[in-house]
Amino acid sequence: MDLPFPDLATRPRAEGGLVMALPKGRILKQLSPLLARAGLEPEPDFTSESSRKLRFTTNHPNLDLIRVRSFDVATFVAFGAAQIGVCGADVLMEHDFPEIYAPLDLRIGACRVSVAEPAEMVAGEDPSRWSTVTVATKYPRIAARHFAARGIQAEVVHLNGAMELAPAMGLSRLIVDLVQTGATLAANGLVETEVIAPVTSRLIVNRTALKTEPEAIGAWIARLRAALDG
Repeated sequence: MDLPFPDLATRPRAEGGLVMALPKGRILKQLSPLLARAGLEPEPDFTSESSRKLRFTTNHPNLDLIRVRSFDVATFVAFGAAQIGVCGADVLMEHDFPEIYAPLDLRIGACRVSVAEPAEMVAGEDPSRWSTVTVATKYPRIAARHFAARGIQAEVVHLNGAMELAPAMGLSRLIVDLVQTGATLAANGLVETEVIAPVTSRLIVNRTALKTEPEAIGAWIARLRAALDG
């Protein structure tokens, strides 16, 4: 039975308790209705824009939430600091943690990892003739693997944001970035030339935790699967 919120907002993980890592920002807003349908209600501060807290209690005394950057969700789960979480398929592709199992596609946060280049270069370029290419991206492993599969060595410029500026500023010929509508690319004179992979958000779990606490983690997988299908 679900209980009222505990008095303490921060508490050590109880025996048999779980921590779920969730991403900040746009995906969290899309995720909230699904969590509600699964019967998960965070403490009020969880949805507060002004709250500086990162760990939150819920209406389930054996489950806490942490709110972190999307790229960090996978790291928290892979290293066992959180046993369950939600992150994009792009993050899983980039990190490729063997410790993570992704049992559910949550069908939110739809976008894609794509290659883009300046519009004026598209007509005059022949990628089949390239041996090397400079690429600005926050996905160095995805970019390197993608171009290596085509026999091209990618010289990666690792940026955490503002990728669209890189070609115009002479940092790179191309970018590899997450694209939703393409509006930001167009506003910066870039054209999407290739989709590397479609992306949606996934439920992820730590494999060791799934073995040691199969009932608790399995119950949340079942709750979220039912919420998706309901």
